[in-house]
Amino acid sequence: MRLTAALLALITLCGVFARPGTAAAEETQLSVVCTIFPIYDWTLALLGDTADEIDVSLLLTRRIDLHSYQPSIDDIIKISSCDLFIYVGGESDNWTAGVLKEAVNKDMIAINLLEILGNAAKQEEICEGMEEDGDGDAYDEHVWLSLKNAALFCGVITEAVSALDAENAGIYEKNLDGYTAEILALDAEYASAAANSSVKTLLFGDRFPFRYLTDDYGLEYCAAFPGCSAETDASFKTIIYLAQRADELGLSAVIVTESADLSVARAIIENTANADQRILTLDAMQSVTAGDIRAGATYLSVMEKNLEILKEALK
Repeated sequence: MRLTAALLALITLCGVFARPGTAAAEETQLSVVCTIFPIYDWTLALLGDTADEIDVSLLLTRRIDLHSYQPSIDDIIKISSCDLFIYVGGESDNWTAGVLKEAVNKDMIAINLLEILGNAAKQEEICEGMEEDGDGDAYDEHVWLSLKNAALFCGVITEAVSALDAENAGIYEKNLDGYTAEILALDAEYASAAANSSVKTLLFGDRFPFRYLTDDYGLEYCAAFPGCSAETDASFKTIIYLAQRADELGLSAVIVTESADLSVARAIIENTANADQRILTLDAMQSVTAGDIRAGATYLSVMEKNLEILKEALK
């Protein structure tokens, strides 16, 4: 487990979401800033009842995903004075280097998830039939979609919070044990679903951010675009390739992510032999809003729903 100490200053766009029941502007014992929803939700689960005494903020809450986000002045100020900053650390987070260098709080702990993974971090793939986008050297940033990774990251977050609040370290360790058990139980359900299915390939008429998940369970995939692609229009060649793959593999579904416009998926289906595949949506948690959180969305609830969709896709 690797922790980095540092902090922040740079650019413009989104807002900060403070957990309901806390006042983001008020001075609290400790403050934690999380870039994306999964990190934010893990942190709240690990803090448990002590979360009422700690200011936990989420930066990306307005359907602006990791790949297009740049911090506002307010975001930079929030990060600069926090005690713990947790971010993904891929190319989309390049802005953090300058921000961390200018941090006001020189004792801040900064956790870079890709750095935690080390050699287990995966490079983005350009597979056969996929639209090429970028140089292919970037790391796949969607590390949170692996439950195994989530368990690892939660351990690191707990270590950091315990270092900042040693008085409650025992509570955090207990919360970690309970939460990790839930994560690993769900991971076992995913493994069982993949192992007991005759279908072993997922076809995405969209970007493909689920490589960490498919690799965890020995599943294959084909897709229109790589995970971090900004493209939305697929060529006729890509459409036909994916339609033929759907026919060859006897697939009953074409998968999209929560932000897809469905046009590519529909075009693929229209070009299959029977044109009767269903469109299923797997949620990559890249556009979770403050409203979704208030309505009860959690990392585990989304991953549980994704499991049910995965079972449908693997029939």
